[in-house]
Amino acid sequence: MTDVGSSLPVLVRAAARDRAESPAVVAGEERLSWGELDAQVDRVAAGYAARGLTPGERVAVQLPNGADWLRATLGALRAGLVVVPVNTAYTDPELEFVLSDSAAALLVAGEREPVAGVPVLAGPPTDDVAPPAVPEAPESLAFLAYTSGTTGRPRGAMLSTAALRANQEQCLRMQPPPVRPDDRVLLALPLFHVYGLNAGFGLVAATGACAVLMEAFDPVASLAVMTREEVTAVPGAPPMYRAWLAAADAAGSDADLRRAFAAVRIASSGAAPLPEDVWTAMRERAAVTVWEGYGLTEACPVVASTLATGRAKPTCIGGALPGVELQLRDTALHEPVDDDGSAAGDAAEDGPGEIWVRGANLFSGYWPDGTDGPDADGWLATGDLAYADEDGDLHLVDRRSDLILVSGFNVYPAEVERVLDTHPAVAESAVIGVPDPRTGSAVRAVVALRPGRQVGFAELREHAAASLARYKVPTSVQVLASLPHSLTGKVSRARLRELGLDSADEAAPGDDGEY
Repeated sequence: MTDVGSSLPVLVRAAARDRAESPAVVAGEERLSWGELDAQVDRVAAGYAARGLTPGERVAVQLPNGADWLRATLGALRAGLVVVPVNTAYTDPELEFVLSDSAAALLVAGEREPVAGVPVLAGPPTDDVAPPAVPEAPESLAFLAYTSGTTGRPRGAMLSTAALRANQEQCLRMQPPPVRPDDRVLLALPLFHVYGLNAGFGLVAATGACAVLMEAFDPVASLAVMTREEVTAVPGAPPMYRAWLAAADAAGSDADLRRAFAAVRIASSGAAPLPEDVWTAMRERAAVTVWEGYGLTEACPVVASTLATGRAKPTCIGGALPGVELQLRDTALHEPVDDDGSAAGDAAEDGPGEIWVRGANLFSGYWPDGTDGPDADGWLATGDLAYADEDGDLHLVDRRSDLILVSGFNVYPAEVERVLDTHPAVAESAVIGVPDPRTGSAVRAVVALRPGRQVGFAELREHAAASLARYKVPTSVQVLASLPHSLTGKVSRARLRELGLDSADEAAPGDDGEY
């Protein structure tokens, strides 16, 4: 393994030196060895230099998963440029903001007109001259990854070469490692997201494994690809596992599901909590254990995993990766107690507390001046709440910013949502706080119903009251045709708040309403 400062292009070159003929990329009909990929990265780096771009300038890449995404990104990094990976689903106003905020000099995004005055290339530029000689600078900025944020505009997280490499090494110190040199890794996660970028391709490059890329996730097509390519490692997200199970249900058989996962050595899940029923169904129907993890863009991204503890459990994110320090810190919020003095609601050995992390994998703050990065002691507050069980393993509770204080008592939206989602008429739900003159805040449920189903407000409240303390039961309900989601499949409470559904005057229907 190369040293901690090794950039992705350096790792590609090392793999080309050691495993030149070994498969590096499978992307549809295109297949590249490590030697071929390395040579193509050289040509693209030269292409950027030929256009007059100099080290430190930003290049935005808005391409689907594929060999062109890798060429455009790796070539930019080899030329000393900073890559701004852009969500392919961004609207023009969202794209314009990212380009303007990052002061991008170029956008690689397929056939389109210039955006916000930034020139556009349909694909990565190439030139046959020698690539520029750019010295390795571990602390230099490699990626400017714009986070979805909980409120307001996205912010550019500054990810250094050293931080990205540190997280690769931390992941690979787990036993068994999530990626080995002989693995064929399904990369259906978007490469513009740091999960697919570093925990996906980063680990492939670090080990010289093979990346099996899918331009977009499709459950049926991906099962066929996994079977044909004999995929052995699957980094995934909860919507992917749920979709694979649904595809098997639609087919009326688990045969394709089992064939696809027959060679899988490691399946993991991150980006959002994996529901227990999905975790259990994958074990029973696909004969695979899904190892769940937790991370954030600002940590490049992985912080904790059940692989780190060796204890696979549903609804559990395990423990900190080797080389990552993690603390649960007091939120200074109050929890009601039962008559015997124990905490009401979900029990916890430790917490819930806010997750704070420290490690060489942390970002350098937000663009452009490094604000809100790790504190003077190297610790970063994540804003996520968790508790530790009797084994010391961590379980996520919610976002601290999403907590609802009703008469000074904590209401965790995820707990209420889990109950609402068990109602047969509810397809999915989200819970947000609304102002209340008597209690300070009240609980509002926003639900999407299953096709052809209806439910009354009183019935939904009664359903919730059977499992929740009175102060946690929604006092209002809003019904939408569908709920907004983040790119990783989580229902976006922030988007609901942006729609004004957390305002007091957006009153929910009365007790006798049918939906």
